[in-house]
Amino acid sequence: MKKIRTHSDFERIKQEYLKKSSGRTIVLRTCLSTGCRSQKSVAVSEALWSSIEKKGLQDKIEIKQTGCHGFCEMGPIMVVEPQNIFYKKVTPDDTDEIIEMAANGGGVIDRLLWKDPVTKETVKCERELPLYKNQKKNVTYKSGRIDPKDIRDYIAAGGYEALIKVISTMTPDEVIDEIIASGLRGRGGGGFPTGVKWKICSESPGDIKYIIANGDEGDPGAFMDRSLMEGDPHSIIEGMIIGAYAIGAVQGFIYVRDEYPIAIDHLSGAITDAEEYGFLGNNILDSGFSLSLKIKRGAGAFVCGEETALIISIEGRSGMPRSRPPYPAVEGLWGKPTVINNVETFGNVPLIISRGREWYADTGTKNSKGTKVFSLVGKVRNTGLVEVEMGTTLREIVFDIGGGIRRDRSFKAVQTGGPSGGCIPMSRIDMPVDYDSLREAGAIMGSGGIIVMDETSCMVDVARYFVGFLMGESCGKCVPCREGLQQMYRILENISEGNGEEGDIDALLEVGQFMKTTSLCGLGGTASNPVLSTLRHFKSEYESHIFEKKCTAGVCKNLFDYYIDDKLCTGCSLCRIKCPEKAIEGKKKEPHVLDKAKCIKCSICFNSCKYGAILIT
Repeated sequence: MKKIRTHSDFERIKQEYLKKSSGRTIVLRTCLSTGCRSQKSVAVSEALWSSIEKKGLQDKIEIKQTGCHGFCEMGPIMVVEPQNIFYKKVTPDDTDEIIEMAANGGGVIDRLLWKDPVTKETVKCERELPLYKNQKKNVTYKSGRIDPKDIRDYIAAGGYEALIKVISTMTPDEVIDEIIASGLRGRGGGGFPTGVKWKICSESPGDIKYIIANGDEGDPGAFMDRSLMEGDPHSIIEGMIIGAYAIGAVQGFIYVRDEYPIAIDHLSGAITDAEEYGFLGNNILDSGFSLSLKIKRGAGAFVCGEETALIISIEGRSGMPRSRPPYPAVEGLWGKPTVINNVETFGNVPLIISRGREWYADTGTKNSKGTKVFSLVGKVRNTGLVEVEMGTTLREIVFDIGGGIRRDRSFKAVQTGGPSGGCIPMSRIDMPVDYDSLREAGAIMGSGGIIVMDETSCMVDVARYFVGFLMGESCGKCVPCREGLQQMYRILENISEGNGEEGDIDALLEVGQFMKTTSLCGLGGTASNPVLSTLRHFKSEYESHIFEKKCTAGVCKNLFDYYIDDKLCTGCSLCRIKCPEKAIEGKKKEPHVLDKAKCIKCSICFNSCKYGAILIT
């Protein structure tokens, strides 16, 4: 393979690949991301290859192994092109029929289509699924459509055109001005203006500068960065190269959690291919500009998502945050000026360069431009990866895209921003999702996790869980975070166990505010958010736990009991059969009775009752 030196070299390779691909009239886009792999999508892909070879259809049908499509709970996922037929939960036993249908005119296999849980209607086309049709896919558009392990597929989809434009027509200052004017803000949590950070670094003295992509995604339930690294690694690399050109860096690192082996594999292959094609290495595109990229595996410490701790980890030391200033853009990796951005931030850069600052700035809100990728999980019907325009309301995300609450229960809250985020109640359901609105509501954007909660979620227990998580992940370097988290956890545990006392709420508020204003790093400064936000919006629930000794959600076991309403119970016996302690008695088709002395409050009966006859008191 001859390295690409000119735009004509690039166009020749692109057209050769497009010509080769155009011979096949049918494409099966099969998801091989972590989510679908966990449901045996590799076996599905192998069965497809075997079926195609057996039927001699290699010249007619192409199998394109892709990254995440977004509708993760429906995996293994497959989309049949050109009809755009969406198949869910595909098994190896389905593959012969899929190939047969595709080869003979494109019939549809009804049992593999997605069915709306409310209307019971099936949806044939991918673009018509509620999870997809209300999204605005920019950063994640290629993921699920291209083969992340084939650089030619990325090039054919428009990849590396932004880099060529930058190298051939723009100065570093012009690149920075374009990013500033676009309004792009960091997607990793704080939302600092990306172009401003680049400008500070570019103007900082020193011949050696570094660029780092933060892929250390540690939030429970979050998988946005992982999916982008797995499904479209070249977009991150291209964004990093453009950023390095703008600030004058010659060395870069991609920091990835070691728990993401597929992301590491795809990024490693993408770096090798980019070097082979001349997009990385010495004298990129005959411009005189050089850049090398390396992958740094993180050991799984949540605190290493904080930029100074991440930098210290790359240096080979224990990842602990340091005080700022100086900020990394002035004094970062090995004391040199360093730009560090989240991988999603870098994924936006090629789009801005290719389509222009005006196009990007026209999307979103006044102070939050573009789109944001979220992982939508919890008590919502449609869980998965979603990308929406900044300013989209929580109602649109939870109900229009997410399909509403499972089992027709009541919406209670969403938790955004990871463990250091905050909980937002039903009264704020119509608020726009952007940096400023979330901060005003006591939450943060974070890296983009959205956890949906219903009436069975106890907000005291939610706060206790996240404080416990952060307590285990705190580096322990500064007193406010280390001691504050322990004190808050002790108080929350007492409240959850029924031992809450008057004054506990005031103590939580005092400790939380102290942590916010005195902690060393961003983790400690936001670690009290789960407590402060739930106290702000659900104070009555704390008071019920403390003064009435009641947990109305039925989570804190010392503060509630189950009972069976004899007017609602049909005597179906499902609860009696499933009860592990034999605490339920009754004859078929007659109201049953629950023995509280035997009940261990495991919630099996409550969750299995189809008639809502098991209630909480």
